[in-house]
Amino acid sequence: MAEPRHAPLPMLQDIAPSLYQVAYAPRPPREGSPCFLFRGREILEGEAEGQLTLPTWGELAHAVEAPQWLFRIDETDYYLAAEGGAAPLPAGYGWVNLRESRGKKSRLLRFAESTAYHLALWYRDNRFCGRCGGETQPDDRERMLRCPRCGNLIYPKIAPAVIVAVTHGDRILMTRYQGRAYKGYALIAGFTEVGETAEDTVRREVFEEVGLRVKDIRYYGSQPWGVDSNLLLGFFAHLEGGEEIHLDRQELSQAGWYRREEIDLAPDGYSLTNHMIQAFRRGDWD
Repeated sequence: MAEPRHAPLPMLQDIAPSLYQVAYAPRPPREGSPCFLFRGREILEGEAEGQLTLPTWGELAHAVEAPQWLFRIDETDYYLAAEGGAAPLPAGYGWVNLRESRGKKSRLLRFAESTAYHLALWYRDNRFCGRCGGETQPDDRERMLRCPRCGNLIYPKIAPAVIVAVTHGDRILMTRYQGRAYKGYALIAGFTEVGETAEDTVRREVFEEVGLRVKDIRYYGSQPWGVDSNLLLGFFAHLEGGEEIHLDRQELSQAGWYRREEIDLAPDGYSLTNHMIQAFRRGDWD
């Protein structure tokens, strides 16, 4: 099937009617400009009327260094701040794990913090040039770091990875990861290697993780996944040949075939993996 029969569910990036502006247009922060401050995989956020919120530049100015412009959503500019010394952070804010408290965050905030974290890692990991060791500087016209010593140009890292829904009649292959914090249902997934197409990644990852072969590979959709610097590419594929699973236990703790009526996973309105499982469950894809 090429077209869904039901209205699609939202995902992380679906923030309409708001619009994420991709243009690079840095400008100085205002007192009310929202700022991201990260500590490992935690973010500084407050709570108002049951919803998590970001601190503003006016609240952080005494405690952080001058912030880095990140992006604009609608008419709001967002900034990246870094702790600047011993000054206390503003009262009413605390550290929240990026993967937790989703129910207290608007879809816009979830998307914004994921994208901000993606950029924060890039800025952190490229303070110095990998070619000559010189200190890099942000470009003023495009999203790029430039080495003034050797001229090296460094663009944001975006790692392509595939999510694969393997189907066999009215059944879908679902898995659980090995050794990860997330213990729920997943699909086959993996990074695209150098010189490899996304379709070849689908075939290789399925065979490596569960020992199965697939055919009729069809593109489903994509999702920016900033918390891991990924661009996720979703595919459906039919089983080719035998259905016996040979599990790679370094990657997966479990894998099995599930009929539509056996899927008890609730829609999360967030991840591409869940979106694809729900599409199969509803009969939109096979």
